[in-house]
Amino acid sequence: MVKKLFSIKNIVLLSLVMVMACAGLAFAAGAVPQTSSLTGTVVAEGLVSEGTMVSEGQILVKVITIAGTAAAARANCSGKVVSVSVVPGSLIKAGQVVAHVQP
Repeated sequence: MVKKLFSIKNIVLLSLVMVMACAGLAFAAGAVPQTSSLTGTVVAEGLVSEGTMVSEGQILVKVITIAGTAAAARANCSGKVVSVSVVPGSLIKAGQVVAHVQP
């Protein structure tokens, strides 16, 4: 029973819920949502972190696709990353909000 509670899947899901809650707060503060243009599994390499200053066009999230690793989301404005809604290993879909940037 305890093993089921602390499984990796449950921990990842809980992490995603917590990140999404933070993303909701960031959105309410006027931050601009950044969406993925690809579907795939998020990789740690190239994943932007909260507090990072970004320029328009900068890669925010990379994913593994059938063709290899590719940029899934680029900043659509310059500013400070106030939330990141994905974690390495999570599956994202095209159109999904992956971060918020405060211009």
